[in-house]
Amino acid sequence: MQQNPENSTLLLILVTITIVLLLLIVVAVLFSVFMKRKNTLVIEQQEAQKRFEQEIAETQIEIREETLRNISWELHDNIGQLLTLAKIQTQNAGSNQKDLDEAAATIGKGLKEIRTLSKLINPEALKNMSLTEALEMELERFNRMAYLKPELNVTGVPFYIDKKVETIIFRVLQEFFTNTIKHSKASRLDVNVIYKNEILTIDAKDNGVGFDYAFAKAKNGIGLSNIESRAKLIGATITISSEEGIGTQIHLIYKP
Repeated sequence: MQQNPENSTLLLILVTITIVLLLLIVVAVLFSVFMKRKNTLVIEQQEAQKRFEQEIAETQIEIREETLRNISWELHDNIGQLLTLAKIQTQNAGSNQKDLDEAAATIGKGLKEIRTLSKLINPEALKNMSLTEALEMELERFNRMAYLKPELNVTGVPFYIDKKVETIIFRVLQEFFTNTIKHSKASRLDVNVIYKNEILTIDAKDNGVGFDYAFAKAKNGIGLSNIESRAKLIGATITISSEEGIGTQIHLIYKP
């Protein structure tokens, strides 16, 4: 039986319309999924930026608190002792010029230490320092206080790193240094900073008593967690290794 041409045309039109509608539905669904994923990504990026800014603020507060604690220790343990020594030297000097000169030298040393501390009290001091300058200042403090013998080696040409990222890196290392001073009983602390091929590598190692890293990790030590979470926040790779009786080492790699 011969099919009516009009029916064939109508059927073709209906099929075409159906296909077009299906394509429009598919496009609409895909567009909806795309927009939903895009909005989710935007929200995640905003939340990540918010967490980053919050972490920066908390880090800056912690650095200032640590700085104030350091200043307090230096005033008591270093400058206080220097001034006490100068007082004793002056009292015992009499008319002896040599003793008076020694007292004057002690007072001069105390004044130098006070000038150094006055720079730290300025909240803009660390903000205006480069990462290596801040590290040098921190290690020099250990040297002045005779906590241990620190050494800082910087190789390569420093390249631009966002100041907020440098703040995080400095706090990570400062926390490692503080743990070294408080717990390691180390006599040496070696810090190597390498700028090469737009990659920053930092190795810091003490020769202290060390600890069982796996055990400390399992116990969720706050210091270790802070160090690792902050490194992750800026996209840095960090490795902490320690052996009892040998010492502790931190290895950080950051690529902008």
